[in-house]
Amino acid sequence: MEKTSTSSYGVVLVTATSKEEADAIASSLVEARMAACVSITPVRSIYTWDGKVNRDQEWQLVIKTDLSQFDQLAAKIQELHSYDVPEIIALPIIAGSEAYLQWISENVSVKKL
Repeated sequence: MEKTSTSSYGVVLVTATSKEEADAIASSLVEARMAACVSITPVRSIYTWDGKVNRDQEWQLVIKTDLSQFDQLAAKIQELHSYDVPEIIALPIIAGSEAYLQWISENVSVKKL
């Protein structure tokens, strides 16, 4: 098997206000082949917004993707998201199993601009 470089793979973290919103964003990204997989888990977030400390139940999306298309992915998330300023944070994968990284590559279609 050909060695898969980790340089373009990563996870993108996004929080959503509801399970339904998280599911809609995840489904849209996977169906558009912008993400190979999206894991969704409930989280409790404590954050400052409009000068007030908030404590909310949210849903954390962990999006496995090719970061070379981060701009398009972020634009799609922004289009679908209900928050004015959604969390959209990319973290590179610095190491991973070759088989898993190959699977990401096969399931994400990188669109050249």
